[in-house]
Amino acid sequence: MNKVETIEDFYKRKFDWIPDNLKNEIGHFNVFKLMPTIGDAPQPVPYKRRDFYKITLVKGNSKVHYADKVVEVKRQAISFTNPQIPYKWEHLDTIRDGAFCIFNQHLFHQYGNLNQYSVFQPNGTHLFELTDEQYEKIEPIYIKMFEEINSEYVHKYDVLRNLVFELLHIAMKMQPNANAELQQMNAAQRIATLFLELLERQFPIDENHQSVQLRNASDFASQLNVHVNHLNRAVKAVTEKTTTQLISERILQEAKILLKHSSWNVSEISYALGFTEVTHFNNFFKKHTQLSPLKFRNT
Repeated sequence: MNKVETIEDFYKRKFDWIPDNLKNEIGHFNVFKLMPTIGDAPQPVPYKRRDFYKITLVKGNSKVHYADKVVEVKRQAISFTNPQIPYKWEHLDTIRDGAFCIFNQHLFHQYGNLNQYSVFQPNGTHLFELTDEQYEKIEPIYIKMFEEINSEYVHKYDVLRNLVFELLHIAMKMQPNANAELQQMNAAQRIATLFLELLERQFPIDENHQSVQLRNASDFASQLNVHVNHLNRAVKAVTEKTTTQLISERILQEAKILLKHSSWNVSEISYALGFTEVTHFNNFFKKHTQLSPLKFRNT
């Protein structure tokens, strides 16, 4: 897997400079225009994870590559990316218009965890194709961001934070289900949320974090200090999936990422994902995809 791109790497790669306020104690935020490209289509953004959040508003035909799917933008869209979701953005023509903002979790450290919002969750919707009316509703938010970031207002980061929240809620209201709405958490929801956070904390798999330790419902129940049956009931009630399903889906997602975007062999990937035998990993992968790991890697 390629090295995670830090926010410092982003500035060096794109602008060859690092802003002085990058280590600002209130957190970092910035906003940029997507400039039209003259001549050939722009180079694709490389597939990798970033250690910051990014919300992009774009016009133009594009493809966004995730671990196990490719989503095409035919006209215009807004996308949400975070440190847990690697991706590659491929522009198929010149960018006609758009903007993007970047920020880190520290900007929101007193305002909750950004990963509680479905647009930033591994199984959530991360890209939304927009109608002209939706685009015209969102574009002024970015215009306001440019105004605020360039202002001398002492509380401008409060305004910018609110504008980010506005983008989050506009997007989540586009989703057809009600799960995107924040509700007061009951006991089952708290347990399910802690389970999902603990599951996600094992990833990404890289050279510094080479083996998944929690592999089944009992492992997670022990860590959370609850009975495994209680955990299973809570997770099923909140997510409508079993604990085993969610663990398998997340391990499968990471397996696909490593097979497609790392140089590790199948044995190394098997070990990293907590399988004691390569044959167990092969059987697991084929059960869920109908392909062997090597065939999936070569397709």
